[in-house]
Amino acid sequence: MNALTCLLLACAPAGPLQDAAAEDAMSAQRAAFEATMKNAVLTGRFTVDGAADKMPEERYEIGQVSYVKEDLWTIAARIQYGKNDVTVPVPVKVFWAGDTPVITLEETTLPGMGTFSARVLVHKTGSGQTRYAGTWQHDDKGGCMFGIVTPRGEKE
Repeated sequence: MNALTCLLLACAPAGPLQDAAAEDAMSAQRAAFEATMKNAVLTGRFTVDGAADKMPEERYEIGQVSYVKEDLWTIAARIQYGKNDVTVPVPVKVFWAGDTPVITLEETTLPGMGTFSARVLVHKTGSGQTRYAGTWQHDDKGGCMFGIVTPRGEKE
């Protein structure tokens, strides 16, 4: 095979077998993400820009996790802060950095709570530990966040 043939084959559009294999791989990634996040608890800490000396604890209880289409998902999250203690369906997009899901929330207003944006990656380590890390914005405040993901009921 000469160099031109190799180049043409490399640039050829994906065929049905390649498309099916890619969709199977994406379906497996989606299923793994859903299994990790459904009925999970995220516990960790967060920072607030301008208050570097404080890292309060945070806790998010996740219920149902549903794939909608393309990159769109709905995550039912219990949100507790101040006088708020509600479970709401939060529309998010999930993008993939290789096999690592990145949850994105873009200027989403949750009634009575404000407007939120976030980028949070979820990484399952070789040891089986699942961690999250990212950035958050709530109206005019923002910072970073990090912690662990555990199934509800396990040691959190």
